[in-house]
Amino acid sequence: MIDKKQRIELRSMASTIKPSVYVGKDGFSENVIKEIDNSLLAHELIKISMQEDTPAPTKEELASLAVQLGADVVTTIGRKIILYRYSAKKGVKHVLKNN
Repeated sequence: MIDKKQRIELRSMASTIKPSVYVGKDGFSENVIKEIDNSLLAHELIKISMQEDTPAPTKEELASLAVQLGADVVTTIGRKIILYRYSAKKGVKHVLKNN
């Protein structure tokens, strides 16, 4: 779980990254969830972009997704979702200094 200070730091970092996962009309399908999981493993902090015709997820759906992935929802901005999960994978540059 990230605290408020970490959330602010992560939100600031996320403003410069491009979306690494795009969610289409099928929503958060099994394949999209696997792609998000792989992206979190490789990068820790990711941005997800939802297509215009895709219904925006509710806070409950995002919380469920975060629990399923073991991640934290940093913030949502319009149709963009920012997720963070610490990665123990070797060679990954950690985005938070205190992990």
